[in-house]
Amino acid sequence: MRRLLLLRHAEADWPDGLTDALRPLSERGERDAPTLGKAILRAGLVPDFALISAAVRTRQTWDLVTPHLGKEVPMREEDGLYGAAEKTLLDFAQRTPDEIQTLLLCAHNPGLERLARSFAKSGDADAIRRVEKKYPTSGLAVIELPVHRWKDATPPAGRLEMFLTPASLAG
Repeated sequence: MRRLLLLRHAEADWPDGLTDALRPLSERGERDAPTLGKAILRAGLVPDFALISAAVRTRQTWDLVTPHLGKEVPMREEDGLYGAAEKTLLDFAQRTPDEIQTLLLCAHNPGLERLARSFAKSGDADAIRRVEKKYPTSGLAVIELPVHRWKDATPPAGRLEMFLTPASLAG
């Protein structure tokens, strides 16, 4: 059994003169990311490894999440995750070494949302409904995969166990 965590970066700002990849987090994003890190720890979802898009806002999101995980989580920045389509994100997951049980991908929409939806054919009904409605910034889809090897992780074989968002954590 494997677990895939799909984390959309926290809310970003739109400063003048910066390219999209260089956009930093907004004040709200800086508040939401630590809250999500605490929720990951409380839910027992701390990943064994994280792949993070090289965009500024994803790196900042991870930097604010990770101090709340209770342990240091190995990570690697990947240029190929910036703006990645669903298939590219899945390819990254499928190339994960099999000794890793729980993988976190911190990336962007629409690819992240599409990948989560492709796995959201079974699981928690409320989580499925919310993923299909909207995948907000700081959204985290938790997908259980009934596979022994990452290369076998293929939608729709998987189960959406939960979908954490700033709104769901606040209420």
